Amino acid sequence: MHPHSRVRVFSFIIPECLARCARKALWATIQTHPSGVKADFPNLQASKELKNQPTLQIHPYNIGKENSMSKPVDCITKDVVITSDKALTLQGILTVPKDSRGIVIFAHGSGSGRHSPRNQFVANILVKSNMATLLMDLLTPEEEEIDSHTRHLRFDIELLAERLNFAAEWLADQQEINKLKVGLIGSSTGAAAALVSAGENPQNIAAVVSRGGRPDLAGDALPLIKAPTLLIVGSHDFDVIKMNQEAFDKLKCVKKIEIIEGATHLFEEPGTLEEAARRSNEWFLKYF
Repeated sequence: MHPHSRVRVFSFIIPECLARCARKALWATIQTHPSGVKADFPNLQASKELKNQPTLQIHPYNIGKENSMSKPVDCITKDVVITSDKALTLQGILTVPKDSRGIVIFAHGSGSGRHSPRNQFVANILVKSNMATLLMDLLTPEEEEIDSHTRHLRFDIELLAERLNFAAEWLADQQEINKLKVGLIGSSTGAAAALVSAGENPQNIAAVVSRGGRPDLAGDALPLIKAPTLLIVGSHDFDVIKMNQEAFDKLKCVKKIEIIEGATHLFEEPGTLEEAARRSNEWFLKYF
């Protein structure tokens, strides 16, 4: 049986009372392998805790009900309309838990939006650590219609960064949350937009995370960033690893690069998105 299949079988048929034993059995049956980082980048290594980890990132909280991140959180979620002084209107989903320690604005990747399942998954993890989140569309419905044919707006990094700036300004006008520290997280081209926005607003952004992003597209903004910046890349996303290395070298702020073992560009492999979310969560907790 393929290892992936074995994991799925265990996760569905083992009773909750045997979750602890099942977890031990899974770790014992999945073989480990060395880091997937290419030797072409000797200064880019997987973080220590990821070395020699299983290809399938099966974490203890994946089985049964022992996941501390699964605890219900007292929060308010609502659809919002983000407006600017340029008569721009963008749609968003704002979630604010009780006693929020900060707020994270999500910058989605190419052709995505506020309903991105991956971003919603990561946002849920942050909320359970008492961080507010704003998932938003970076394009208007009319622009999305145009972009579905031309595909050029999704690569207009300056435009996307400007939209993130609008969102940050809008948050500053919301009385109940305008005292919170602001973080940015982006994927694909959204990561580049987040970095440009952080470079343009060095005093207003507390932390930045790029997940499977194209930080190289942030260009001249990289040395201007003051906020602690985390770059997360899949070990099998070889071309993007190189792009992240190049961007990493240009950053002058507190910075770190994390390689998620076994992950490709979209973190579709079992457990890899959870691992990326966990590391994002830790980064924001540290700097909020």
